This record gives sequence, structure tokens and C-alpha cells, in this order.
Amino acid sequence: MSSVNFLRILCQFKWALLLCSLGLHGGAFAQANYPSKPIKIVVPFGAGGVADLTARTVAQKMGDNMGQSIVIENKPGAGGVVATDMVAKSTPDGYTLLLMSNATAVSAGLFKSLPYDAEKDFTPLSVLGSFDIAIVVPQESKFSNLQDLLSFAKVNPGKLNIGSINVGSTQHLAAELFKATAGIDAQVVPFNGTPAVLTALRGGQIDMAIEILAPVLPQIKGQALRALAVTGDKRAVALPQVPTAKEVGIKSLYAASWNALSAPAKTPRDVVQKLNFEIQNALNAPEVRKKLQDMNVEPQPGSLQQAADLLASETKRWGEVIQRAGIPKQ
Repeated sequence: MSSVNFLRILCQFKWALLLCSLGLHGGAFAQANYPSKPIKIVVPFGAGGVADLTARTVAQKMGDNMGQSIVIENKPGAGGVVATDMVAKSTPDGYTLLLMSNATAVSAGLFKSLPYDAEKDFTPLSVLGSFDIAIVVPQESKFSNLQDLLSFAKVNPGKLNIGSINVGSTQHLAAELFKATAGIDAQVVPFNGTPAVLTALRGGQIDMAIEILAPVLPQIKGQALRALAVTGDKRAVALPQVPTAKEVGIKSLYAASWNALSAPAKTPRDVVQKLNFEIQNALNAPEVRKKLQDMNVEPQPGSLQQAADLLASETKRWGEVIQRAGIPKQ
């Protein structure tokens, strides 16, 4: 090899090393300067609901800690599909995030096809919190506890009417899960929204309802409704006197609603890790924990893996409930 060729190869090698070095330093530089502009969280629900308020509470604290504003964009409708698809197709740079929920997991089994795969097209950053689902009856109901209700249902197959919101919602699927795990033959009657469920319940058109605790809690506190049980792993902080369904004897019944933050799948790992770190900081702040708990949301700080595992397990579980209940795909 001539000395000229040797020098040319040596120079090329040095340039390659230099470019690699710049690339590494550039990544570190990008991480150190993230975020350099406002971050957007897309919420697939309307303003003012539990999911929206949870996102706003956590985002406010994250923004304060990171020295950058975090804006909420509400995009309700279509079961969250439109909002989720928009974020899935956004630039994976950490500046567009999605508020995921158990509705994200439900959609996988409820729709014939989706323009995205939530498990493949997203990186879950962290669970934010979970909130209880309650089994409620009118205050004047003949069922004084869940055992009474189950005894009636078993002696009178097909006679118990269970109210929930629309087909495919978490509440509707929780009602189907309740039937299956309790081993009863009952009718699940879907309504277009919580107010309609409560009107039917108080009017005697249905015997019981399964609903997220937050919107029915004022009526429970006001003694218009009575909570027979909650369907989570532990008693609700707001109703410590009300047992879980597991305590009453339905050992395999677990249904709770949850929210999480996620980013498009190809978001750089250093940005993903920084976001997880900032979410944990926000959720562990005493003032944030209090705000969430006042909304009956239990903060759930955790790792990237825990968030991914929750999405995978909930997708599988609700898919099985949908199939067992014979709910036609939309």
C-alpha cells in the first residue's frame, strides 16, 4: 500500500471517530436541553372529567419542575381512537404525549381494526393513578349488602337488572365481568352516560349500577345511593366502610380504571427516561398526591416496565371479557 493511500485511509478513520464522538455528545446535549419548547399532552376525553383533571394536575407540577410549559389538548370522541392515532403518528421527540387509560386497552378487543397497535406504537412512560369502580343501589333498595343482592340473583335468574354506561365502556365491561365472576344470570342495561344511569337507578328501572366512584360519590354521601362494594384490590379511601367485592366473596373480581402517560414508540430512550423521572417527581409531591386523592384518584408512581406490563395485561384481560360476553366488534 502506498503512503498516500495509507494517509487517506487514516484520515477517513479519524473523521469517522470524530463524527461518532459528535453524535454521542449531540445526544447528551439533546438530553441536557430537553425540553426546549412546550410539551403537549393529548387527552382523549373532554375537559373537566377525572382523566382530564388528573393530566392537568400532574402536568402542572411537571412543568414547574422542568421549567417548561405543558399544555393539555382535549380530543374526545371515537373511543379515543382519533386522539391515540394522532399521537402515534406524531414526531417521536418527546413533545407530543398521550394520556392512556384502560379505554386504550379495551379498544384493542372492541374494534375490528385500529390504525395503530397500542403496545407496539407507544412507549408507556408511567402510570399516573387508578380510581375505583363501585357497585351502587338506591338508598331505599331492598338489598342492604352485596350478599343479599347475589342471593336474589341466584334464586331469580335473569331478573336482576344492572345499569352501566355505553357498550364497551369500562363500566359496561366491569358489569359483564361482575356477572361472570359472581356466577349469576343478570341483564346488563347500557345507558348513554352516567346521568341517565343514575336517573334510571333512582327511578327503579334498574336494580343496581356499576360506575366509577367519583361521579356517584356525592349521591352516596348525600344518601341518595348506597355503595355495596368497590371492585378494586382494596377499599376506597373515600369510603373506608365499604368492602371490596373480594372481601364479600367474589374472589376473582377486579376492575379499576387507570390513567397513564405514553410517548410514540421511537422516542429517544434518554427522553423517555427523563419523562419517567419527572412524572415520578410530580406524583410523589405531597400537594399533587392530595389533589389526586381528593378526586378519588390513587397516585401510582412506577417504572417504565410497570407501565408497559399494565397495558399488556389489561389489553389481554379486557379482550377476554369482551369475547366471553359476546360483544360484537365495532
